[in-house]
Amino acid sequence: MDMNTNILIERRGRVGLVRINRPQALNALNAAVMGEVMDALAVFDTDSDIGAIVLTGSERAFAAGADIKEMADASTVEMLLRNSIGHYDRLRKITKPVIAAVSGWCLGGGNELAMACDMIIASESARFGQPEINIGVMPGAGGTQRLTRAVGKAIAMEMVLNNRTLTAQEALQYGLVNRVVPVEKYLDEALELASEIASRAPIAIRLAKEAVNHAFESFLQDGVTDERRSFYLLFSTQDQKEGMAAFVEKRKPVWKGS
Repeated sequence: MDMNTNILIERRGRVGLVRINRPQALNALNAAVMGEVMDALAVFDTDSDIGAIVLTGSERAFAAGADIKEMADASTVEMLLRNSIGHYDRLRKITKPVIAAVSGWCLGGGNELAMACDMIIASESARFGQPEINIGVMPGAGGTQRLTRAVGKAIAMEMVLNNRTLTAQEALQYGLVNRVVPVEKYLDEALELASEIASRAPIAIRLAKEAVNHAFESFLQDGVTDERRSFYLLFSTQDQKEGMAAFVEKRKPVWKGS
């Protein structure tokens, strides 16, 4: 087992396993975590002995969102220059299948990370949501785009505008996840699926993945670009500063509409 600061890396036969390991923060995604995750995925992607990859967190949380403290005081220009969301673009470029094994909280940037993977195996305790509206912003890493394509406009609107979360069974019903299994089996289920895929013809798998993503992502990038622009613009509002300050200070925000 190879240990980094924020992730754990393993090989399970022809399957690469990347585990987000920031339990004290419910695996909140800061720049360091995302950088390490994407570096690990890229290494597995170039390894001919690996045929598929599983990305997971812990039983309690896949990832409870982005690290708000890291961005609470940022301006629009600072967010543009940091380009932390660019890490999600790196995931799009991984050529091998990536399966998210999700248990517990999968919120905000965590849900966007799971949706950017090719498939999702969920435990019965998994909860999916985009709660950015609670802190005066909106999803900025593909959430409004991939979620709408997965669950439809009505459910996506309720999740994005009113902080609705989906249970694992609801996520299965609406097509967000592949299957739901007991908590004690979710990682094994994802590893087994990855192992089955890894046993198949590598070039065919790569081209087939590209073809499915092409069907799914036609016009997606235009939407992602618009979403990202709006997300960054929100960092010029007082409500964003108030919302994130209230989150950090553990109080209720007072919105001013400015």
